[in-house]
Order: sequence, then structure tokens, then C-alpha cells
Amino acid sequence: MALPRVLTLRLSGDGRRLVAVVRILTADGKKYRTALWEVDPAGVAEPRRLTRSEAGEGRPAFLPDGSLLFTSARTDAGGAGEEEVQRLWLLPAEGGEPWRVADHPGGIEDFAVARDSGTVVFAAPVLPGGDDARAERRKAAGVTAILHETLPIRDWDRHLGPAERRLFAAAPPAPDGSGLGTPRDLTPEPGQALAGQSFAVTPDGATVVTGWWLAGPRGDRRSELVALDTATGKRRRLAGAEGFDFLRPVVSPDGRHVVCVRERHGDLEEPPDETLWIVPIEGGEGRDLTPDFDRWPYDPIWSPDGRSVYFAAYDQGRAPVFRVEVATGEVTRLSGDDGAYDLVDVSPDGRHVYAVRSAIDAPQAPVRLDADGPAREPERLRLWDVPELPGTVTEVTATAADGAPLRGWLVLPDDASATSPAPLLLWPHGGPYASWSPWAWRWNWWLMAARGYAVLLPDPALSLGYGQDFVCRGHGCWAEPAYDDLMRITDAAVARDDVDADRTAVMGGSYGGYMANWIAGHTDRFKALVTHASAWPVENFLTSDEAYYFIREFGDPAERPDRWAANDPARHVANIRTPMLVIHGDRDYRVPIANALRLWWDLIRHDVEAKFLYYPDENHWILAPGNATIWYETVFAFLAQHVLGEEWKRPDLV
Repeated sequence: MALPRVLTLRLSGDGRRLVAVVRILTADGKKYRTALWEVDPAGVAEPRRLTRSEAGEGRPAFLPDGSLLFTSARTDAGGAGEEEVQRLWLLPAEGGEPWRVADHPGGIEDFAVARDSGTVVFAAPVLPGGDDARAERRKAAGVTAILHETLPIRDWDRHLGPAERRLFAAAPPAPDGSGLGTPRDLTPEPGQALAGQSFAVTPDGATVVTGWWLAGPRGDRRSELVALDTATGKRRRLAGAEGFDFLRPVVSPDGRHVVCVRERHGDLEEPPDETLWIVPIEGGEGRDLTPDFDRWPYDPIWSPDGRSVYFAAYDQGRAPVFRVEVATGEVTRLSGDDGAYDLVDVSPDGRHVYAVRSAIDAPQAPVRLDADGPAREPERLRLWDVPELPGTVTEVTATAADGAPLRGWLVLPDDASATSPAPLLLWPHGGPYASWSPWAWRWNWWLMAARGYAVLLPDPALSLGYGQDFVCRGHGCWAEPAYDDLMRITDAAVARDDVDADRTAVMGGSYGGYMANWIAGHTDRFKALVTHASAWPVENFLTSDEAYYFIREFGDPAERPDRWAANDPARHVANIRTPMLVIHGDRDYRVPIANALRLWWDLIRHDVEAKFLYYPDENHWILAPGNATIWYETVFAFLAQHVLGEEWKRPDLV
């Protein structure tokens, strides 16, 4: 819980400075606080802390003169404001105290800087009609009601509206300590078109490229890619098509092209798929940049000469760095280790790629890779020491019923041996379109290893990193293929002499919780099950903030009740005999609390031994340090009771 967490990195335009956002636990252990740290891009000098306010700082970006912009809810005195409203601050290139350069009544949610001109584009919420005083009138009248006329209305743990996310453009701050130029509203009356969308600015600051949501029939939606003129706000479409989303744009160094992620929507026949899409900013036909690459690319960044695009993608339980040549589409893998990478930038001379690397056995850390490749080891930059881990990690393999190769990571405690085999925890991952590749802070397997458990982290059907055919194996049938895969790889794990086949349990969150529920109704082989943020019954997906996504997968329940029934773990509740720990947060809008309430009630009325760990103020995951600690303590106690045969010991603070 107390380990520093590296969240993001930003490289200066000249490549001489690298700034990290680091999250640390406060002295009282009640919350996390962020700060900006400078990391030596050469990996020689010691890291240097840049900010120390009570409110914390984030989202750093460099101006052309080397000064650093960032967001913070701090006051001018460095303390926290009465309201957690994010403002824009500037730290001079030569150091000193930062000063506020922009604020907005609703806070500044995100921003981007034009590389050459320094034009700043920021996102901020505005009430319809641009009436900022309406917010004060609502507050004074005690009104919290939101009238919706379109979807969506919620996102993860927050309500959408009545304010709309808008984009503003402003001239950079002057050297005399004044703020940004007068902001220009580029997107009046956007509705929810910009909700959650990322954006990028051309080097000259003349154009902003952003995703733009369009409402579809029956509650569906899709995202186009649009260009906004920062002088006039004129909007024109760059890319868009029925059945596709165009997301997360990145502008080329010469400002002539943009690369983005294009996601093909799933439907009743095919699962979703993702590729990189390139399109001219001045208009014209786009094209698939990675048509023959059988993985889902993410985090695209341009080379300085614009001839290549670097990206990462899940691959066989890793997430390596790749490079694709813009002219030919040739893809080269650059990293050959077990790491999972989040890409940051390429050095101005094109020699190095900077990234945040993690792995099953390593938390996030800044690294530098050779941009030429292929398959070279990264150089770890100096920031934090890697913690000593209470065990080792290896791989387990098996074969699916249809002949597909299966694999997963197996974390083993230090004392696991043939004479002292470790009890096993099977952890299906969330998603379901995901993979056990990066380090996890929310569910950390090493805390389980420290308690003497082996942890199996498998990638069953629907997992990423094994090709689109592997995803297709579970399309429209989320339960049975993945269930069979999980049982087969569990068989392979317990066949080892250092794993105890008689003391096993299942733990899963989100889709992993859904699979824990399915496992509960289909086998008694496990001693206990922990299900967190899980769907029950499956039709409760229709209460999700993204209900349209599940309708794409399973169809309209009125038209395809067979498909929903075939994937519903609640239909097998009468078969459950294994003790279950149900965990859920009330502010979870992706898998709303109704799922846990119904599951808890069904377990009680079917006389299943069960407990319900309920968080009134948490969302899909448990984020507050105190609540997260209680999560672990309750899970430890539940597993000790049912897997290790110890007496139940209720955690002190629940």
C-alpha cells in the first residue's frame, strides 16, 4: 500500500527533461497524494522532487520555452482549496515557485500544448447555454436533479451532466507571470459528444483533433474523429463509419497526419477488434496502418521524422513495444523481455523510446529502450528501487478442448516445495478483453504469496495477446469456453508437486467475478470463492453505464433470450455449495450494486454460506487506502477459514 506509484511520464521537446507523476501514501495512511518528480533521461542523475503541495499535482506538459504546465487543486499558498477544482499552473524552466495561469468554475479536466506555438487547449465542464452562474443557483436552491434526454447518463463512478465537456483554446502564458490568453470556446453546445474523449493539437496550434461521440439507434453510440479550427471553432470530420469507433488521436510531428485507434464494434457474429488508423488532417481517405498485425495495439506515438509509429500490444502474457513503418506497414518488435509497456515519447534524435514498464514481478517504473530494436532489454531510469518480492513467478501451460494452447503466470511463495505445497488461488482476469501482463495495484498477487498462497493468473478464451481467433473462441459465449480453459489450466497447476490440489479457491473481479459466479454453479472442487463487482443475473448488464456494449455482444434480450440465458450464472444458483465472499461498491456504475444485492439475497435463500463486504462510497474498485486494507484483511480471513481451516476472525474495523 505504501509503495510509490509512477502514474505518467512526460518528455520535454528538447529531450533533456523527463517528468513523472508519482502517487504516494500520506503520513496518516488515509489517502494518496501525487507530486511531480524529475527523472534523468540518461539514467545517471538522482531524481528530484519538483512539487510538494497538500493538494497534489498531475498532468504535466512542457511549453516550448521549457516551462512546465500541470493541474492541481492547490491554492497559491500551496495548500488544498476548499473545493477539489483542478486549475492550471506553471513551473518556470529555471525552477522556483509555480503560479496559477488558468482556472475554470468547473475545473480543468485535461489539456494539451502545441509543440511549436505553445497554444494551450483545455477541456472543462460548462452548463448548457454557457451559464456558469446557473451552478451557483442550483447549489443555493439545493437542486441536484439532472434531466436527461439522451444516453449515456453515467460513466464508471460519476454522473454525466448537467455540465457538458467543452474544449477551449488560449495563447500560452507570457513570461511576465500572467495567465493564459483569453480562452476561445471551440465546442459550444456539444452535449455529451466529448465525454471521456482524448484530444491532440497540431504543432502550430491551428487545429485540435478529438474523438466525437454520435448517438446511434436504440441507445448505441459511435465515435468519429474530428478536427477543430482553434481560431474559428469550425468542425470537420476526419474519420467515421458505422460500426466503428475512432479514438485516442496523436498528431504527426509535421502536423499533416493523425494516427488513432480504430475499434470495430462487436456484433452477434464477430467480437470487437482494434487496429491503428492513419488519416490526413487536411482531409482524405484513411487507411489501416496495421492490417496484418494480429493483436490490439495501444499507446501509438510518432517517431520524430514521422516515418514510423511506435505502439504497445498484449502478446503472450506480455505487452511489448512495436514499431510500424508508415510507408510499408512492416512491424518490428522492439522489446524482448516479460514487461508490459505504456509508451510516452521518442527522443528528438529518434534513438530512444521512453516508457513506463511493469510486469507480473515489477511495479511501474520509467525506462528507456533503443528505438532501433529489435528485442533489446530496457534501461531502468533512476526513480524508485524495485521492492523485494516474497516469491517467484513462472509459467503454466495447458491445451484447450479445441486444441488451442493455453498459458498463464503462476506466482509461488518462497517456501512452496514438494514437502510443503502451497494452497492455490485461481484468479480469472477482468475485461474480458484483457490479459494478465502488467503489475496490478488493486489486486496484488504478491500480498497473497506473502501469506503462503500460490496464485494462478491464466488467460482463457476472450483474452488478448493470442490473436483474434483466440478472442473469437468465447465470443457470444462468455462462460463455457473460458470455464473449460480455466479448469484445464488449473489441473496443470495442481499437478505440480509444489501446489496443493486439495486446498484451492477462486478470486475474481469484474469479468473475473462473473467467472467466479459461473464456477460456483458448475463445480464443488474449490474450498471458497471471492466475487467482486460481478454481474448477477447477467441481464443486469442492462443497468450498466455501457448497456449498449452488452447488447452488441448478446443481442436484445427480447430478441435473443437464448443467448442471455446461456451466459447467466444466476440460473445455476441451486447448484452452489461453496462458501462465497461477495464484494461490491455502491458507486459502481459499470456493474451496478443491484447485481451484488441480488446475488447476496439468492445465496442466503439457497442456504449458501456467504458474507457480503459492502462499500457505500467506493466504485468498481476499492481505491481509498483504508478501504483497500480492509479488503485484503477480509479476504485473508475468509480464505484462512475455508482454505486453511482456521477459525473465522472478523477484521477489526468492519
